[in-house]
This record gives sequence, C-alpha cells and structure tokens, in this order.
Amino acid sequence: MSARLPPLKPLPAFEAAARLLSFTEAAEELYVTQAAISHQIKQLEDAMGVRLFRRLNRALLLTEEGQAFAGTVRQALHLIADGADRVKRQDESGPLNVSCLPSFASAWLVPRLARFRADHPEIDIRLSADYELTDFDAEDIDLAIRWGTGGYNDLHEIRLMTEEVFPVCSPRLLEDPEKPLQKPEDLAHHTLLHDDIRTDWRVWLKAAGVTGVNPDKGPRYNFSNLVLQAAIAGEGVALGRSAIAHDALEQGLLVKPFDFSLPSDFAYWIVCPQERADRPKIRAFSDWLLKEAETA
Repeated sequence: MSARLPPLKPLPAFEAAARLLSFTEAAEELYVTQAAISHQIKQLEDAMGVRLFRRLNRALLLTEEGQAFAGTVRQALHLIADGADRVKRQDESGPLNVSCLPSFASAWLVPRLARFRADHPEIDIRLSADYELTDFDAEDIDLAIRWGTGGYNDLHEIRLMTEEVFPVCSPRLLEDPEKPLQKPEDLAHHTLLHDDIRTDWRVWLKAAGVTGVNPDKGPRYNFSNLVLQAAIAGEGVALGRSAIAHDALEQGLLVKPFDFSLPSDFAYWIVCPQERADRPKIRAFSDWLLKEAETA
C-alpha cells in the first residue's frame, strides 16, 4: 500500500460527527464524551494536515475537504461492517472440520450425525477419521475428539465420556451347549479376540480374578470396530469398550456374558485451540456431543 493511512481510531467519530453535524450527538451515539469526539477529530485533522469542520457559534459544518472525505470514510466503514458480518455468519454456519479415531467415528459418531444435521442444518460436518494426533496449527481442523487421559497442553478440553471395558460376544455363543459361557473361567474354551488399541485381556482377566485363561492367544485387530465385527460374526469373545460397543449392544448384535466391567483410565475428550472454544459452530457441536453422550 503506497498511500499513507490516516489514524484509524478517529474514523468512526468523524463519520458520526459528519453525518449528524454535531459533536454532542456523535458522542451520544458512540457512548463517549463530547471532549473525546473533539480530541479524535483534531487528531485526524492534524494527521491529514487539513481542516475537516468549520466550527461556528451554534453550528458545525463540513469543509470542502471534510465533505469529500466523509463519503469515502462512510463507504469504507460500511465495507468493513459488511465484511465482519460475513465472517460472523461463516462462523455460525458452513463447514466444521472434525477429527477423531476411525473406530469412534464409525461405531458412535456417524450413526448419530443425522440428529445433528436435523438440529443444525446450517452446519456441514466434514469428518476426518485417522489415528494421527491433530496439529491445529498445521491442519485445517476446527475440533478434535481424542481418546486419552486429558491434560492436552494449551488446548481447550471437555471430557465427553468415560469408558468401561468388558467382554462381548455374539448371542449365538451363549447358545452353544458344548462350550458354555456362563462365568469368566469359561473363556478358556473360547477364542479371545484382541484389540491393539489399548484393550488388554491380561489386565481384564487379572482384575476379574480369572486364572487358567491364556491372555495372549487369538487373532488381533488394529481397529476397535474390526474386533467388534469379528465378535458379531461369532469368531470369538472381544473386549468391548462401552462407547464403541454401545450401539451393537442396544441392537442385540452383541451381548455381555458377564457383569464385571473394568473402568478405563482413558476417556474421550473434545479439544480445540483455546481461542476457538467460543466460536458458535464449535460451541454448537460440542454441546450436541455432550447431550448425545448423556443418553449413550
């Protein structure tokens, strides 16, 4: 920009005074004192090297330079106000980029998104499901749902839901008279399905006081939803996480053969940069997630 800008702070005061032809009325409109208006006009005149007003005993008139400048300032302020309004509307509607784990996305979030769209048709969720930790400075992500212990440095965080871990299997396994599954010790006669994502049979068996079951034998899957699909298919018994297994249990695709559940030290967290936490789209989606978690 080659042209030198005048001081910008006095421009609203100048526009109001030029439109109303009164420092007093301009002060009332802008909720400042008349002295403040007079001081800002003088600052603008000194910076530009011209007089913008003619101050008469009972009247305030624009000079020729003031008349020319008033139109330009009014148009510029309108453009700024329109631009700010457009940005505000974009922050209330349009795309919202969300990142979360694939298992959480497929088993919990995606089946519920239709309800969010019904409540907020003005917001379009753009979901990115992967295991990479979101870098908010480098990626176009507005909000992330993380699975961990919390304490994310420099981020705004809200605990979405805690989890419990417990065995799940197809109802068909309970109907097999040759391999009963009535107590945890019966797991010795069944295939254990393993989830690589921090769901450990050894820990659950120890907490349940079960011995005589090999905690390492059985197929492994690197996605939580895959191990649940294997359990639904009757391939064996999986350790289900309450959030991921919730819908399959509700639909009768899976059952809990035992009552014992192990509280997880991990939880789901809504995270975003501190300065974005109060943005309307982020707040609307966060509030909706919390509401859904209460009923899950």
